[in-house]
Amino acid sequence: MRDFTWHVFTQTGDIEAYLLYKEMIQPGAAGLASEEPAPEGEREESGAGA
Repeated sequence: MRDFTWHVFTQTGDIEAYLLYKEMIQPGAAGLASEEPAPEGEREESGAGA
């Protein structure tokens, strides 16, 4: 399916096909939020500031 969307993009220049291709090649491409833990600098600190 990725090859198909890339082919459509290269033949038509359709930005929607490109965006779909980019979405499909990302890890966890099923449209679900990534289950990987956030990097340490981006984690919410529980109780911080309260």
